[in-house]
Amino acid sequence: MSIGFRIHPRPARPPRSLVNRFRGVVCAHLSDNMSRLSGSDAGLSPWHRRGQLLGVALTVRVAPGDNLMVHKAIDVCEPGDVIVVDAGGHTSQAIIGEIMSSMAAARGCVGMVIDGAIRDAGALAAGTFPVYARGATHRGPYKNGPGEMNVPVNIGGMIVHPNDIIVGDEDGLVAVRPDEARELLAAARAWNDKEAAVLKAIRSRKPIDRAWVDRTLRERGCSGLD
Repeated sequence: MSIGFRIHPRPARPPRSLVNRFRGVVCAHLSDNMSRLSGSDAGLSPWHRRGQLLGVALTVRVAPGDNLMVHKAIDVCEPGDVIVVDAGGHTSQAIIGEIMSSMAAARGCVGMVIDGAIRDAGALAAGTFPVYARGATHRGPYKNGPGEMNVPVNIGGMIVHPNDIIVGDEDGLVAVRPDEARELLAAARAWNDKEAAVLKAIRSRKPIDRAWVDRTLRERGCSGLD
């Protein structure tokens, strides 16, 4: 056993039917119903042209600027996987580029999340294969190790466990624990319906109760209110 340089057994993946129920659900509605404490920070952003990221996390932790274990993840990934790489947020070397993302997509991987840098940004931006990263650089990676697979990773302040459900859109990324997925999905859908009703009222010029604003200001001790 080599601590910090090993491939751990992967737990059972959640049912594909459960993952597919998150299609079209936006990250904001998920985050709002996770006490607004979950999700990646604003440093990670999409580099692809468009489209939701939705799949199951195949987690990888690597040394800064090294992608040896990411190559192994591509070799073993399964259809529906999102390869999620904790590269420590370092952007001195690119962890993946057009070739590696194309290899992953050919194996059925549905996206890649890199808490680090990518390269070939123009090619990735022209495509629809979802890639999230912290930055871009032309400088290539090392392939020396160490690294680990199927371990909890830190992605922009968000802890991702193996086989978490990963949802990504223009606002960022959210990781959902499979045992919390059904409850969260119901809450997010109800939240969507509530916001849709508010937007409909705004567009139809109907009055909206805004008394809560002054009430909250008074409760917090604000002076100068009428």
